Amino acid sequence: MNIKLIKTEVDYQKALKRLEEIFDAKIGTPDSDEADILGLMIDEYERKHFPIEAPDPVEAIKIRMEELHLKQSDLADVLGGENRVSEILNRKRKLTLEMIRNLTKRLNLSPGLLIHDYQLIGQKRA
Repeated sequence: MNIKLIKTEVDYQKALKRLEEIFDAKIGTPDSDEADILGLMIDEYERKHFPIEAPDPVEAIKIRMEELHLKQSDLADVLGGENRVSEILNRKRKLTLEMIRNLTKRLNLSPGLLIHDYQLIGQKRA
């Protein structure tokens, strides 16, 4: 096993090629151990050099609605009416804390994904 840190695009391409060669190695063998280590190193390099940002809150809601086969009218009860759903999805209104809580439960989304668009409307700060 000859492991080298992935510091450049060339190193990255070599690591991908090597991983492809040993990917199906029998578990417990040196090649399998090398594949595990290469996988971790490749993952770290990709996270650093090819980050994938989370979708914005409206896109996350739309994606989840599609996955759950929901229509705008299906969210009327959690967002305060069909007009409010339309305003949110057309980016004419920001999400409130209450809306985020309701969407988190209804769509099983992470609050952190929706909080980006969070704005307290009509509430006093303590």
